[in-house]
Amino acid sequence: MPHFSLVFSLARAWPLRWCGLFARRAAAGLALGACAVAGPAHALTAPEQLATYAAQSGQKPQAGQGQVFFTTKHGHEWSCASCHTATPTVEGKHASTGKVIRPLAPAANPERFTDAAKTEKWFRRNCNDVVGRECTPAEKADVLAWLLSFKN
Repeated sequence: MPHFSLVFSLARAWPLRWCGLFARRAAAGLALGACAVAGPAHALTAPEQLATYAAQSGQKPQAGQGQVFFTTKHGHEWSCASCHTATPTVEGKHASTGKVIRPLAPAANPERFTDAAKTEKWFRRNCNDVVGRECTPAEKADVLAWLLSFKN
């Protein structure tokens, strides 16, 4: 009798271990699949980000105001153009580190404004340096509208 119960318990446990392995693999596969599907959903285009800022501000973006904002010093040492140049279709250079900055206009650098988190991160940093505060959604929309006005 003990032999039977040992064989029965081993026979029963073995398939359960395999089921657990398959379940874990299936769950991992589903998680990876979800990441692959969710990844591109966060990728935006520059016009989509412009629409978001315009909706947040409740105003129509004005490219002319964006250019003025970009090229003007706002009571601090730098303007946006200090590093990005007044022509954002060319490479710029960081004013204090000298690091080369790829063109800011999406026409010259298609990677620009395709990641909302990166866009917010750099607006937050650069606005703090240039304006001494976070930029408003209207200011972001105006600057982005101006940057989108450049064509190849």
